[in-house]
Amino acid sequence: MKAFQKPLTPEEEREYLGKWKTGDQEARDILIERNMRLVAHISKKYAGEGRDPDDLISIGTIGLIKAVNTFDPGKNSKLATYAAKCIDNEILMSLRLEKKFGKDVSLYDPIGTDKEGNMISLVDVVETDEREVVEQVQLTQEIREMYDAYEQCLKEKEKTVIRLRYGLFGHREYTQREIARQLGISRSYVSRIEKAALLKMRAVME
Repeated sequence: MKAFQKPLTPEEEREYLGKWKTGDQEARDILIERNMRLVAHISKKYAGEGRDPDDLISIGTIGLIKAVNTFDPGKNSKLATYAAKCIDNEILMSLRLEKKFGKDVSLYDPIGTDKEGNMISLVDVVETDEREVVEQVQLTQEIREMYDAYEQCLKEKEKTVIRLRYGLFGHREYTQREIARQLGISRSYVSRIEKAALLKMRAVME
């Protein structure tokens, strides 16, 4: 199972909750990402009988998102306590739907079509908007992991090639030939640097 970030300290949680209440979307994303261990822990209760752990975590994340969106710090309740109930409820609701449509039906199996003729699945029925948010949160986390790997394991020349090749930090994307001209090296050498750097980053991210 994928390793999740460490939970926030009580002081950090108060800080980010305060920022989120003023409309800071980044603070909201951090609150979600740093509570993903809770989702993984609760989803383990429902593992087994052929259920996909990733499905359970995705559904549990919907509950976590709802918890962060609706949590009221003024009610003297901890976010984790409130979120645990929301995560549990979301998974239970999805499992009830699963039973309704058959035990062997995957949450991502098609169950019909919408008005435009597009296939829809059980997850679409549960919460379309929340699923899109889950995917966005996962993408945001993967991007951060990529930048972390970039900083941790690459040498300066590798960083330069990757930064220019993929348009990181606001740069436009350059071809290998353009990078070669900038650095005064051959295009084939740029290609070798790029491949080696990507392998290093992939190893760190995995």
